[in-house]
Amino acid sequence: MSSVTGHTALITGAASGIGLACARALAEEGAEVHLVDLDPKVHSLAEELGGVGHVLDLTGPVDALPAEIDVLVNNAGVQHVAPIHEFPVERFSTMLELMVGAAFRLTRHVLPHMYERGWGRLVHITSVHGVRASAFKSAYTAAKHGLEGFSKVAALEGAPHGVTSNCVAPGYVRTPLVEKQIADQAKVHGIPESEVPERIFLQRSAVKRMMEPSEVASAVLWLCDNSFVTGTSLAVDGGWSAQ
Repeated sequence: MSSVTGHTALITGAASGIGLACARALAEEGAEVHLVDLDPKVHSLAEELGGVGHVLDLTGPVDALPAEIDVLVNNAGVQHVAPIHEFPVERFSTMLELMVGAAFRLTRHVLPHMYERGWGRLVHITSVHGVRASAFKSAYTAAKHGLEGFSKVAALEGAPHGVTSNCVAPGYVRTPLVEKQIADQAKVHGIPESEVPERIFLQRSAVKRMMEPSEVASAVLWLCDNSFVTGTSLAVDGGWSAQ
């Protein structure tokens, strides 16, 4: 049995990619899962997993979501590739609101229940961009750095109550979010789209392949199973941050 067996988990950005992989992994380990996404297909995906789907814009209030959550996976995120002087101001603010503000609101929403039970797991999907930077990704890098810092504060406050808070920081993962970047990356770097994966995505990775979402989900489960690991960031970036 996993430590999540019999517990209730909520995963954001769960209609595809890393979020869906995490929801599947948690459900397979016996957790009741709540999947949150803007995409309505989250309802049918949740039904397949024996869970509950919620369609919600996470840049706003989260009070409509259940608060009786034992495992929170803050995964929802978007990307926009542009130089700072051309980056849309509203887009920058919205991205920070989604990736940092929503993580704060959701954590605040579920912590009373975790504290009452004396057990809880907060897992934030950040990125190698939470500890490193890339040109043309000002909002994403700022948001992921912010989420790394927020996680550490949650770890310090949650420790006396049996709640851990950690980040999983992957490199490039084979997800729709990454695939959508190819055209933008080709444009800003002035290269053909066919060269983007090797020249941009994997340039700084020692392991020359894309990660699979299931590999990130495995890291999430590992953190859930370890009560003494908190306030840390688990790099699953193919050696990128070792340089």
